[in-house]
Amino acid sequence: MATFLYRLGRLAFRRRHFVALIWVALLTLAGVGAASAPAAGTTSFSIPGTEAQKAFDLLEQRFPGASADGATGRMVFKAPKGEKMTDAAHKATVAKTVKELGDGSEVVSVTDPFTTGAVSKDGTVAYLSVKYDAPAVGLKDATRDALETAGDDARATGLTVDVGGDALQAQPDAGAVGEAIGLAIAAVVLVITLGSMIAAGLPLLTAIIGVAIGVSAIAALAKALDLGSTTSTLAGMIGLAVGIDYALFIVSRYRAELAEGRDREEAVGRATGTAGSAVVFAGLTVVIALAGLSVVNVPMLTKMGLAAAGTVVIAVLIALTMIPALLGYAGRKIRPAGEKRRKTTGTAPAQPNLGTRWASFVIRRPAAVLLLGVVGLGAVALPVSQLELGLPDDGSQPTSTTQRRAYDLLSEGFGPGFNGPLMIVVDAKNSDDPKAAATTVTDGIKGLKDVVTVTPATFNKAGDTATITVVPNSKPSSAQTEDLVHAIRDDVASKADADVLVTGTTALNIDFSQKLSDALIPYLALVVGLAFLLLIVVFRSILVPLKAALGFLLSVLAALGAVVAVFQWGWLGGLLGVEETGPIMSMMPIFMVGVVFGLAMDYEVFLVTRMREAYVHGESPSQAVVTGFKHSARVVVAAAVIMMAVFGGFISSGESMIKMIGFGLAIAVFFDAFVVRMAIVPAVLALLGHRAWWLPKWLDRALPNVDVEGEGLRTRAEKDTDPDEDRELVRV
Repeated sequence: MATFLYRLGRLAFRRRHFVALIWVALLTLAGVGAASAPAAGTTSFSIPGTEAQKAFDLLEQRFPGASADGATGRMVFKAPKGEKMTDAAHKATVAKTVKELGDGSEVVSVTDPFTTGAVSKDGTVAYLSVKYDAPAVGLKDATRDALETAGDDARATGLTVDVGGDALQAQPDAGAVGEAIGLAIAAVVLVITLGSMIAAGLPLLTAIIGVAIGVSAIAALAKALDLGSTTSTLAGMIGLAVGIDYALFIVSRYRAELAEGRDREEAVGRATGTAGSAVVFAGLTVVIALAGLSVVNVPMLTKMGLAAAGTVVIAVLIALTMIPALLGYAGRKIRPAGEKRRKTTGTAPAQPNLGTRWASFVIRRPAAVLLLGVVGLGAVALPVSQLELGLPDDGSQPTSTTQRRAYDLLSEGFGPGFNGPLMIVVDAKNSDDPKAAATTVTDGIKGLKDVVTVTPATFNKAGDTATITVVPNSKPSSAQTEDLVHAIRDDVASKADADVLVTGTTALNIDFSQKLSDALIPYLALVVGLAFLLLIVVFRSILVPLKAALGFLLSVLAALGAVVAVFQWGWLGGLLGVEETGPIMSMMPIFMVGVVFGLAMDYEVFLVTRMREAYVHGESPSQAVVTGFKHSARVVVAAAVIMMAVFGGFISSGESMIKMIGFGLAIAVFFDAFVVRMAIVPAVLALLGHRAWWLPKWLDRALPNVDVEGEGLRTRAEKDTDPDEDRELVRV
């Protein structure tokens, strides 16, 4: 591996014009493809295998044209103090609004609150419902705007009007300002780490090019592959972070090779062969983790994972080819590591750097450092025991939004359950008496706890399928509503002479959370297992990969604990702009496992391969740890700070989902890089000594030799030197 990448790096250095042309051509091709591609259509969201999804599919068959999975909107009206919505003037205003909404595009139906009984008992609150023929993520912006502005005339008459429902669920805002701040911080860290604006600019430039190619390719294929904008958001987030890190690894190793006295082409080759090998295997772990999301069997997650994995592959290829080419263009403008200090002092620096001093401290007190790290992360992970999963609804929105105000008005006028009604689908096709079966279901539901309203059954034209709407007494994200869904499925369905299915947004969220929870352990086993095997090949050790996997589990549990404390309990919520606490997004655990595991292995591979390199070249286990930190700690810390800055930028987003993802990933990188990799890893290796690098002989013979530590390059330097390399011209 090292020898192949060494040759690739030197080739890219010599053929820099050709390499640059290829990447510019790819960027142009992707950009043209994105610009000329048809606009992405309706993005479907389905959860195969769940009861709620089966019910939606059945409704599409039995109620054709009803748009069972179409978006819904609610406009809530509240009369001024001392007045009622049933007053003639207010009724006329609402009727005008109903007509205006009914004339809009993508609208299937609009209900009149005065004919459907959607008026509170005290007459102060009323609401109308709008049904659309497209899912929420597929609605046109003009349709959303029409829904929001339709109440302007009603507001002018003195009514309080707010709008809610999933129809207003626009694509999440990624926080452009936060991203810019994250990039600015990354630029500062790169300048400090690499010592010059040009050296710092290379990782930023190549990362941006890689993300541009990846995101443009996603946009070009969005229509054909049914990709949503959240797909490109995740791909951009991950691609930017790893793109900067991978380029940083190679550029920093290049400067170290220059400091050893090698010429620039040789330094590029060796940097690509050694640090590039670490980049390849680090990238593979990220790709495994992201592509592994497909085991969850949720199409949206599968597409997001594969698209992000593709962007990571592009980042790896750019780091291995474009970075060497750009280093050729930079020439002497990128200086050897430590050159400024040597010019200042006149001698090579004798003082050990901070990484060396820290590693020396850890190997003198490994047990204490290990205990402190494990206990500290364990304490932070304790809130995970109180983890509650769910999907955000309008009740989790900031109080400044119209969705949240509409949610609160509905709760005030009709009870919290009106914000999340359940739809019961009675499939009586094989029943002897469909109407009697529907009546049995209706009566059974009325006898359950936490039920406010049960509407009469509505049959399709064929008379073999009925729908029943149930309004719970508790809010959609509550445990009581979840218990009600299970009671209907377990108790009522078993007594009916028909198939009974529970669906609706609330039931779909419950099923989605359950599906993700059930998939977490198999997914974790698959990802950690494959990465464990990969790391055995890289490190030629059993205990080092095992330690890496256990350290990751500790850091991700601690990160989840921090997410629970902030977003569920509200700790430090004001500082982070969390206005409303609630259940943790159901995809958060499996998402964090996938993303954080891959990123954590970046630091593990880059840090420990340098230790392995020193150990293979004859150093003692303890000295190899110190050597690894001497050369890699500064770069790993810089990479972690950059990644935290990129992810932390998303905390500024107004969307609670994006804010939660940004915080979770940033804090996970902090725990993994600074506690696990910087403290626990050297402590464990110091305690294990030679045993850390033990591998059974039979397994050693069976494994391929990928030569990540670059032993082949050292052999090549000794046996394959250029006979003319040291000759000098002599004047005669």
